[in-house]
Amino acid sequence: MAATTLDIRDIPPAERHPKIHQAFEALESGEALELVNDHEPKPLFYEMQAEVDEFDAEEYEVEKRGPTEFVARLPKK
Repeated sequence: MAATTLDIRDIPPAERHPKIHQAFEALESGEALELVNDHEPKPLFYEMQAEVDEFDAEEYEVEKRGPTEFVARLPKK
């Protein structure tokens, strides 16, 4: 599965979700957004699950790579 990486750690919190949604919308079906964040993006997961029909919540993954580095994979149906 092809992935686009978006590192949002240096983006102000108020601007993060709009950028994430924009990047996710640009994906083709079967691709994924690989999100690098400074915390586990649980609120984003629930937001995507509730609001974005193309988000494949069953294939969602998150990996903690360090104390301030989490990588989440947001797949698109």
